[in-house]
Amino acid sequence: MIEFDDFARIEMRVGRITEALPFPEARNPSYRLRIRFGPELGERVSSAQLTVTYPDPSTLVGRLVVAVMNFPPRRIAGFSSEVLVLGALGDASEVHLLSPDPECAEGLRIG
Repeated sequence: MIEFDDFARIEMRVGRITEALPFPEARNPSYRLRIRFGPELGERVSSAQLTVTYPDPSTLVGRLVVAVMNFPPRRIAGFSSEVLVLGALGDASEVHLLSPDPECAEGLRIG
């Protein structure tokens, strides 16, 4: 069990995917994502293993997602992944992206 204060330290925000490109250099099939978090937070990039659930990266562009903002960047095949995009993990390792419903403004904090 964790304390609520531990959970509250995780900064999760809503962002919109503006670019999704194949990432063939990654060990596991992945995409490089560019995500906009509104005017105050700007854009961040992320590597995400979404190819099973979303085989066409163009279907990701324009989607709202939820991402963890305050983990340190992680180097993946020479690429600096700045945020962790959140999703539900299926039995076959497929990732189903989390997104707000209904749509909301980019940059809103999840809490």
